Amino acid sequence: MTDTSIGTPDQLRDPNYLPPLVKSVPLGIQHVLAMFVSNVTPAIIVCGAAGFGFGSNSPDFPQMLYMIQMSMFFAGIATLIQTIGIGPVGAKLPIVQGTSFAFIPIMIPLVAGKGVDAIGILMGGIVVGGLFHACLGFFIGRIRFALPPLVTGLVVTMIGLALVRVGIQYAAGGVPAIGTEEYGSLQNWFVALVVIVVTLGLKFFTRGMLSVSAVLLGLVAGYLVAIPLGMVNFGNIGRAAPLALPDFGHFGFEFSIAAIIGFCLMGFVSAVETVGDVSGITKGGAGREATDKEIQGATFADGVGTAVAGLFGALPNTSFSQNVGLIAMTGVMSRHVVTIGAVFLILCGLVPKVGAAISTVPIEVLGGGVIVMFGMVVAAGVSMLSDVSWTRRNMVIFAISLSLGLGLQLEPGALQYVPGTLKVLLTSGILPAAFLAIVLNLLLPEDLPGEATEEISGGMASHGAKPAK
Repeated sequence: MTDTSIGTPDQLRDPNYLPPLVKSVPLGIQHVLAMFVSNVTPAIIVCGAAGFGFGSNSPDFPQMLYMIQMSMFFAGIATLIQTIGIGPVGAKLPIVQGTSFAFIPIMIPLVAGKGVDAIGILMGGIVVGGLFHACLGFFIGRIRFALPPLVTGLVVTMIGLALVRVGIQYAAGGVPAIGTEEYGSLQNWFVALVVIVVTLGLKFFTRGMLSVSAVLLGLVAGYLVAIPLGMVNFGNIGRAAPLALPDFGHFGFEFSIAAIIGFCLMGFVSAVETVGDVSGITKGGAGREATDKEIQGATFADGVGTAVAGLFGALPNTSFSQNVGLIAMTGVMSRHVVTIGAVFLILCGLVPKVGAAISTVPIEVLGGGVIVMFGMVVAAGVSMLSDVSWTRRNMVIFAISLSLGLGLQLEPGALQYVPGTLKVLLTSGILPAAFLAIVLNLLLPEDLPGEATEEISGGMASHGAKPAK
């Protein structure tokens, strides 16, 4: 329900309206709570994949802490670019930006087991990919035809499928623990299941802030259970500085062909996702379609925010879909409310002790949370696919793209004779699946011979049935 005490219906639909601060501040913080866990999780996953030590005495700890800190800081900066705008850059809408999950399957093969020295490869790709992403703003409206729900739904589903394995590994004890006696222990799974159960309970049996912050509160519950079990080490907090500023070129820059191609291609996918989020915000919050200027500005901001983040050692940014749903739920379209949330994120990013506190969360607790989040990514992809008319043509496109994309990701050894750069791109799974889906969708005729009025439903042909509209 929309709270009319915040303003009149016309005011609530106006992006330029500022509700009273007593209402605006809690609403802004609510936006941060809705995306907070999802925003910092990619940094932890990438550091884990690179082989960073998670203990308070690990020499890699300051590097992981810095990346967590920058995830918050540059999510806030990118959000400000969207809400306030810099010339044509920024939609001037209540768009919340955050670290993107979509790029994780690209980043993991680039840094797997290579330590902190490999992070520079990511930063080079992020900067170039961000600039490419920004350039898409000039013609994003003209290329949307190449990405119907069949393609975008497949890509989102592939992103989720690529990540669910990470969630299970984390819940069982984390990648470094694989093969040890502790890996997959009952204690690890008990803590992870506490997170899942509490998250589900709050999501479906409460309303308002409790429901919106279900994942965050589920993690808090798991954290509280883990403390008496001796799974939490507070030493990290004491080692963190009280204040730290972004450091230009913190991880250095290395320009790898594989990284640049991967980030540019995923930037294309991310740009289309942002277009969908902008449309969702204007429809859910103002009951209208997004203008070309808003879509262009949002795409510019997406790319600029990513490129700037890469310059200082942060990961790619994109619009956060969960906050789109939050706007539809509250009915508050004010961009100034989201600006308040962005300022809060920036302040958190300047205080390393906040990142250090986040780093004390046991990997098993985080695993329970990401199982839910990654599962929701898969569910979002399936939801997008529900808009597809499942003709035999579309089923063939989906089947081939999914089989090759997911298969290469699950069995990278099948490409042992493929050159390094191409192997990294193909084993990501997402890129070959997306490429095949786009190309086949553009090349194959809309109607296969004898299938003009035939649609597939439930795996069986419904002969003579009319295609769904």
